[in-house]
Amino acid sequence: MTTELTTITDQILDRNAVLLLANKGEPVTLIGCELDEVDLSDMILNGWVFDQCLFRKAKFVSARLEGAQFISCKGPHADFTSADLVESRFTGCDFNNSRFRGATVSQAQFRRCKLTGANFNDAKALDVMFEETRLNDAKLRNFAFNKQTLKSLDMTNSELQRCDFRGVVFEDCSLRDAILTDARFEGADLRGTDIGGVRLEDARRFKGATISRAQAAELLSELGLHVR
Repeated sequence: MTTELTTITDQILDRNAVLLLANKGEPVTLIGCELDEVDLSDMILNGWVFDQCLFRKAKFVSARLEGAQFISCKGPHADFTSADLVESRFTGCDFNNSRFRGATVSQAQFRRCKLTGANFNDAKALDVMFEETRLNDAKLRNFAFNKQTLKSLDMTNSELQRCDFRGVVFEDCSLRDAILTDARFEGADLRGTDIGGVRLEDARRFKGATISRAQAAELLSELGLHVR
């Protein structure tokens, strides 16, 4: 006999309401629910599905969200600090200026998301996938992207210090004006990314990477040299 999973639709929920659902010990689906500024810290929400929900300034600090799905949700300034987001899925979401600092996002996926200004510093990030996502002005220090194919990522003005881009293939991406101090690009293919505004000291990080003639000319122009 199969157990029917709980689905809650179009409700305004507070911490106590979510806690009652969580205490059942089974995944719950929330559709069109509002949880703005709700504190969900330390809750066990593994496998939950959040569809078209609102999370403005909501707190998920140290929450357990393994395998959770966020679909078309909006959560500007949400706080996922130290949350467990292993194998979670974010699809078509807007979590601009949210905090994922120290979160475990291994094998998580972010597709068609807006993460402008998001803070992923010190996140545990093995095999994370970003696709068609805005990460401009984001903080991604120490992030590992190695050997991935990155598609349609906007990392303009992002903080990418000590990031690992070794073996990465960039397709329709932007690193314009990004901070690349101590980032690694050995074996990377940068021909599909905008590297405009890269500082001379950061251009040295591209040693061992593949760039186009146009990109080479752009880098050399920073030295006052012209390619003919």
